[in-house]
This record gives sequence, structure tokens and C-alpha cells, in this order.
Amino acid sequence: MAIQNYPVGLQDFKEVITNGKVYVDKTKYAHQLISTYKYYFLSRPRRFGKSLFVSLLYYLFKGEKALFEGLYIADKWVFEEYPVIKISFANSGYRELGLEKAIALQMENNAADYGIVLTKASSSLRFDELIRALHQRFQKQVVILIDEYDKPIIDYLDQDQLPKARENRGILKSFYSILKDADPYLKLVFITGVSKFSQVSIFSDLNNLYDLSMRQDFNEICGISQVELEAYFPQELETFDREKIRHWYNGYRWHIKGDTLYNPFSILNFFASGGDFFNYWYTTGTPTFLMEISKREHFYRFDKVSVSNNSLQSFDFENISLIPILFQTGYLTIKDYSALFDNFILSFPNHEVEAAYLEKLADTYIQSQQYPAKVIMPALLESLQAKSALALKETINKAFEHIPGPLWQKDNEQFYHAIVHLLFSLMGVYINSEVHTKNGRADALIQIDEGIFCLEFKLDKSAEEVLAQIHDKGYLAPFLNKGKPCHAIGINFSKKKKEVEKIIWEEIEG
Repeated sequence: MAIQNYPVGLQDFKEVITNGKVYVDKTKYAHQLISTYKYYFLSRPRRFGKSLFVSLLYYLFKGEKALFEGLYIADKWVFEEYPVIKISFANSGYRELGLEKAIALQMENNAADYGIVLTKASSSLRFDELIRALHQRFQKQVVILIDEYDKPIIDYLDQDQLPKARENRGILKSFYSILKDADPYLKLVFITGVSKFSQVSIFSDLNNLYDLSMRQDFNEICGISQVELEAYFPQELETFDREKIRHWYNGYRWHIKGDTLYNPFSILNFFASGGDFFNYWYTTGTPTFLMEISKREHFYRFDKVSVSNNSLQSFDFENISLIPILFQTGYLTIKDYSALFDNFILSFPNHEVEAAYLEKLADTYIQSQQYPAKVIMPALLESLQAKSALALKETINKAFEHIPGPLWQKDNEQFYHAIVHLLFSLMGVYINSEVHTKNGRADALIQIDEGIFCLEFKLDKSAEEVLAQIHDKGYLAPFLNKGKPCHAIGINFSKKKKEVEKIIWEEIEG
């Protein structure tokens, strides 16, 4: 296979094109939006191509026609230079300088590119001053590109840092407010971010933003569709296991009728690595506050999460609702839609996100560096393979050894269910063998070469009662007489002892 030049982590459109990197053409979306409206907002998860698209717009409006040869927009746009103000909060130095000074510095840098000296005191007044000065000099309307608008807020969503988030929200609201009165001088305003904070809190003065985030016709503005993958990476798909690639990295969607998408950061890293399956996107950073909220709310079942359309549109960091932020940050995605109730059904997009998130959340509960979830899972699997009730009991008990006493005493039942569910869900994800039945929902159904294992867990009941439930509910009925042995495993957990008290293991010939 001839190795392509992959633009791994690159966010500058000119660098991608001039260095011969493979580029998935998104210029038809640029043409569509610049031809129809003026004010746009786009929400997508981190590392999903937002910054590269912003950079594409920058060079488009700078009139650099040569960069677009062979692309969709090449013969559909009159290339001429417009004055452009480009602002990125990804690496603006607001942590070190403070947000007000960081914005002022970006205004100065933009002004310096055009030889303009700003005189106003505040960052918002300098913004207005720069827009008017550029309009006067070029006698053209100005293009405004703002990337990662929300980063100075979402970086401070941990409970003890909320005062800084509030302070930065106020600064940003004042900064963006000047755009309303600057309307006659503006050609295009394009704003991207991860999260959709309620417009009341940030964009109250800019209420004419056209939100592309959940529009069917812009579902594929970022990310790589299956059609695009096959068109741009045919040799890679001949070389590597395409179904496994899809299982690991495909699955994102922002409209129920839209195609599912691959995470570009993950799939490009996968190709560049020569085919190593790895959690590329997830390891670039998951906010700890997401895990803490999941734990606090005992939210650990992520399949078929139902949520209203309205609640997905925005969230308020003063009162964070977990599901919308998991959706907006890319940990959950649209799987189905109920038109009757205007509800979306969400789940993890793919194996990469599911395995990594469940593991991190399990570790947040277990709180043991010596015995994390990744160590517990093989031990659980080995106990099933060996058909050893003793080994299974010891392995589960180890998961509970490091939970601080006060936490356990306060929420023992929730902790118990969460840890058990997460560990066995995680094992099912990794060995791709978790199975479900129509006759109810067992705590865990695992299929491996040695057979089908149905595990049911209860607190302070008899293991015999638990085993009886497996039979009464018929959890194993669909797998009987299929040629594989079936195992019914009843497990009783003592809240007082904080450990598995008894296991009854019954093998049923398949």
C-alpha cells in the first residue's frame, strides 16, 4: 500500500494543501453557507475538524484561489480578498494573561496584520474599532471567524472554578455584543465551539445566529462519512479490516437522517500508525468534571438514553444537565428519534468512546491505582473461563476494597450497582460478546468460547433467590439447546460487609 500524507492534528488549511496532505473536500459546505446567510454557529466535539474548516474560510476570503484548485468551490466562487478578523480561544493565553488581556492581544495581532493601531481601552471596544477601521480601509464588509468560543468557560466547569467561568462568561458576552451594531460592516460571522450555552447567557445581543449544529444538510460539515472514506482512502480499506474500523471509529451523527461519521482525528491517526487500533481521540483529554457528575448522579447506563430535542440544544453551566453535555462533547450521539414525543435516543458512537469512557468511569468509582478496571476485567474473564466461583468472588470483592468508607455508607446500593454494571459492560465491550434477551434484562450476559454466562446480582438477599430469578425470567432460554453450555450464576452482596457473601453457580447443558 502506498502511504498517503496524512494531516494528523493539522488545523491550517494552507499547510494541508501546500504540503500535499490528503484533504477530504468540505468546500461545498463553505459555498453553501457563504451564499445564503451571514451569522452562523457550529457546535462539534473537540478534534473533529472545526478549526480546519475555520481556516478554510479564512483562506477563501483572503482570495487565495490557488489553494482551492480541484476542489468543489474552485469554479463556483469569485476569489477576491476581504478583510478578515480571525480569533481562536484554543491557545490564546487566557489562563496566564486573563481573558480580557488575551482578547486584547488577539485584537492587536489582527490589527497589526493590516498595519492598524488600536486606541480603545477595552477588548470589546477594540473589536468594534478594528471592524470599522478595516471596513473603511478596504471599502468591503469584514469577515469574522471565531474558533472555540466557549473554551474560556468549559475549562473552568469544575465546581471550585465556577466563579472564573462566570467572570469569563461576562467578558465574552460584552465582547460579542458589539457584533449587533456592527451589522452593516459585516460580510460573514462564523462561530464554532464544543458546547451550546444558552443564548441568553452569552449571545443575548446576537439573537440572529443560524445554528448549523443539528441541521441535516450540514451533518457532514466536519467528520468523514463512509462515502468519503471509500473515496479518499480506498487502498487503506483494502489493507485493513474495514468492519473493525467502522466498529472502532464510526458512528457520530447530528441528525437522524444524516450519515454516520468517522472521527477524523482517530481515523487519520489509525491510518498513519499503520493500522493500530487505539483510543486516539479519547486520550487527548476527557474533562474530569464529566466523570464526577456521572458518579454523583449515578448515571452509568448509556445505551438507549432518551432525551428531548429541546434539552439537547443548549445547557447552562450553572446547572449542568449531564446528557446534553455528553452529547455536545461527543460521548453520546443520535441513534434514533421519536417524532411523537420529539425525543432522541442516544448511545455511545463507537467502540473507542464506549470502552474508554466506561473504563474511566469505573476507575472513578473504584479509586484504586493498583487495581483499576483494566486489571479487573481479565481476572473476571479468567474466572468465567475457569468456571471458578471462588475466583469470581475474589475478583469482584477486590473492586470494592478501595472505596472510602463514608462514600460507601452513604450510597452503597448505587455504588454496588454502578461498579458491577460498569465492569461487566466493559468486559462485554472488549470481548464484543455482551448479549441481551427479550425476556428481561439480566445484570450481565456474557458469551465466550466456554459458554453463555448469565450473572444476576442482588444486595442482602439469598443467592438462591437470585438464581431463581434467572430461571423465572428465562434469561438463558434463548441459548439453551444451541450446543454451548449455559451458566446461571446467582450472586448475593452484603452491604454490611461490603463484599460478595455467596455465589451459587449452576451449569446447564446447552
